Amino acid sequence: MALLFYHLPFLPFLFLFLHFIASLSSPTQNLNDTLSFSFPLTSLRISPDVKVQTLSSSLVAGASKHGTRRLARPNSGSYNYKTTFKYSMALIVALPIGTPPQTQQMVLDTGSQLSWIQCHRKLAKKPPPTASFDPSLSSSFSVVPCNHPLCKPRIPDFTLPTSCDQNRLCHYSYFYADGTLAEGNLVREKITFSRSQSTPPLILGCATDSSEDKGILGMNLGRFSFASQSKISKFSYCVPTRRTKPGVSPTGSFYLGQNPNSHGFQYINLLAFPQSRTMPNMDPLAYTLPMLGIKMGAKKLAIPMHVFRPDAGGSGQTMIDSGSEFTYLVDEAYNKVREEVVRLVGPRVKKGYVYGGVADMCFDGNPVQIGRLIGDMVLEFEKGVEIRVPKDRVLADVGGGVHCLGIGRSNMLGIASNIIGNFHQQNLWVEFDLGNRRVGFGKADCSRAAV
Repeated sequence: MALLFYHLPFLPFLFLFLHFIASLSSPTQNLNDTLSFSFPLTSLRISPDVKVQTLSSSLVAGASKHGTRRLARPNSGSYNYKTTFKYSMALIVALPIGTPPQTQQMVLDTGSQLSWIQCHRKLAKKPPPTASFDPSLSSSFSVVPCNHPLCKPRIPDFTLPTSCDQNRLCHYSYFYADGTLAEGNLVREKITFSRSQSTPPLILGCATDSSEDKGILGMNLGRFSFASQSKISKFSYCVPTRRTKPGVSPTGSFYLGQNPNSHGFQYINLLAFPQSRTMPNMDPLAYTLPMLGIKMGAKKLAIPMHVFRPDAGGSGQTMIDSGSEFTYLVDEAYNKVREEVVRLVGPRVKKGYVYGGVADMCFDGNPVQIGRLIGDMVLEFEKGVEIRVPKDRVLADVGGGVHCLGIGRSNMLGIASNIIGNFHQQNLWVEFDLGNRRVGFGKADCSRAAV
């Protein structure tokens, strides 16, 4: 569930921000290269009710949780925004927040920046979620006041303008494409791993009015992401497979710092882009991978390599996003994949069916038989690195006896990017080595890798 974000250059406050972030840290609090903290990672199906929101034109975001951060500004004063897509499989990690720590469930999202938690709202008309955070119980909690440099109308790290609420606190609002809303105040709080180890005070959102009962752990390359603020050099996760016994939640692992399994990882360098280069369709804070092509079975599809690389406007960027379930491809790549699927199992494709308005390679038949006909799917990268999806996991169960290939059209999300979602990261270690600006992959049985 990636937050809606778009990076805009705004230099006058840069010095103030850098000075402020530096002041939050102390050498004794930073998570250095030798430390390693591990947490269970759970795949959880989240399907909020579809809603229709009437929003002011300045607050409508025309993208979704699937990895883009574009802001749409309709010409009319209001806009009825509705989507039929329901957020499905999320990766959940429980972190100890505050002093003493309170356990908070958060959606792991490498496609967004600001992390936020559910805070107890004492004057709420309805009882707060049972897992909400109570600021009054934490000695390390503090609020961000209106006169803080963060609370300015055109801060480069926030899509929607922050504002000053009636209590003179810095207020933020984020809307998701599924109609859900998260808003609250910007605060500072620690992640407390033990009595002797914690992060510096981090800028977080303290959500007081959200239709979700879980927070967001923003892990992109932005300076206000959890990864950047806590000064970790690397993090990694292992996504468990979806097929488990009834009543059993699949559980993998999430590491902050060193991963003891990393000796067998294969690494590819992240693509880098000059900060001065403005590209309207580019997300400069995403983890952009040097993808080369796609194989279906033993066949290399005839997709030009440039389709997976950003052009002069940023279209074609290929990013990896833990907060997106499906993988999304631009039309030129999607059409080639669909042509091959139709060639292999054409008569079995469910006619007239489009899952979530984005995926039309779906089937009613036996998923095991269809998977065997399709074969393994391979995403190819530089240095011979690949993500191989075995034929028994190429299809996603979307309910009602229907299974889909797990790939959607990105242009149906209103974006021009390729996104590798968590469905195609199952049974795979994915490490983000921030210090060396690279991503590593390693095969694993993620359920056995669980802590």
